[in-house]
Amino acid sequence: MKRIVWSVASLALCVALSSHAAGQSNQPASAQKTLSATLNVYVFPQQGQNASQQSKDESECYSWAVKNTGSDPFQLQKQAQAQAQAQAQNANTTSGSAVRGAAGGAAAGALIGGIAGDAGKGAAIGAASGAVINRRRARKAQESNEAAISSGQQATAEQMANFKKAFSACLEAKKYMVKF
Repeated sequence: MKRIVWSVASLALCVALSSHAAGQSNQPASAQKTLSATLNVYVFPQQGQNASQQSKDESECYSWAVKNTGSDPFQLQKQAQAQAQAQAQNANTTSGSAVRGAAGGAAAGALIGGIAGDAGKGAAIGAASGAVINRRRARKAQESNEAAISSGQQATAEQMANFKKAFSACLEAKKYMVKF
C-alpha cells in the first residue's frame, strides 16, 4: 500500500514539475505559474510585495534551499521518473519467466528422459519443474527490486519535504506567509 501511495505521490510531483517546465515557455507572463505554485507551496506576501518582488524572492529562496539541502526538486522529478520506469520494467520481468523456465526445463527433461527411455515424460516433468523454479527466481528478484524502488521513493519524498521546509523558512524570513 505504501508503494502505491509513494508511486502516486511521485507521479503527481512529476506531472506538476513537467507541466511547469513545458508550460513556462508556452504561457503568457501573466498566466505562468509561480515557482512556489509549481512546488505546491502557497505563498502570501505579508508586506505588500508585488509579483515581481515575490518572483525574485522565490528564486533566491529556491537557490538557497537547493544549496542548503542538497536537493533540487527538478532533479528529484527526474529521479521519480526513472523510478517509475524501473517499476514498470520490474512488473514486466516476471510475466514470461514461467514460460522461459518451462521451455528450458522441457529441453533438459527431454534430454534426460531420452536417455532414460521416455523423452515425452521427461520433457513434461522438466517443463513443470522449470516453470516453477524460474517463476520463484523471478518473484524473488521482483521483490528485491520493489524494495529498492520503494526505498528510493521514500528517500525522494523525504528530500522533497526537507527542500520545502528550507524554501519556506527562507520565504518566511523575507516576510511571506507560507503553507504547504
